[in-house]
Amino acid sequence: MTHTKLTYIVLAALCALSACTQLPPPATAPAGAPAAVETPPTIPALPDAGPLLHIDTAQSLIAVTVRRGGILARLGHDHVVASHTVTGTVSPSRNVADFQFRLDEMKIDEADLRRIAGLEKQPSADAIEGTRHNMLTKVLDADRYPLVTVHVERRAAGQPLQVAITLHGVTRTLAIPVELREENGVINVKGTVQLKQTDFGLTPFSVMGGAMSVLDSMELRFDLTAR
Repeated sequence: MTHTKLTYIVLAALCALSACTQLPPPATAPAGAPAAVETPPTIPALPDAGPLLHIDTAQSLIAVTVRRGGILARLGHDHVVASHTVTGTVSPSRNVADFQFRLDEMKIDEADLRRIAGLEKQPSADAIEGTRHNMLTKVLDADRYPLVTVHVERRAAGQPLQVAITLHGVTRTLAIPVELREENGVINVKGTVQLKQTDFGLTPFSVMGGAMSVLDSMELRFDLTAR
């Protein structure tokens, strides 16, 4: 068998295996027709969260009452620490709220708030300044953790709010019963809750081996308005 004939037989076999099928040429648009434009995928729109209300700072208050302990407690004072600078938003349509306040802007032992808390004796200016220093530097570490942030969810009318409080880098979630009033687009929420400093990784202030100290438990009272 000649070399030419062998080559012909091999080519014929390969052609049979592949059925000798040629691929059709790519489709081309008719002359003058506009080029096809690829339609981008449709991104679903986010649900409308509705209008946001803003915390009315001038009409809002968070006040914390801390009480003395230890065998020499009579030599110390109970204290009220308050924030008048709460800021944040409320979404009525989503039933959530987020707000915050700065620790270094809190006021110590304002006379009217002490009366409301049932604390009679007013500490001296020096005692108040000492309390402020100890609170911010020795307990709260306010330089490192300057903010308290709060996230609130309302899951059902008449039920306690689910409140996540972040303090000193620690978040705790509590169910807090509240008095909630909505009128003419304004929302007001009032309530109280008992907290423990140690739940947020704080060590209650004490001196003389605990002979004078601040109790772990503290009462937080809030009166917040959003409009």
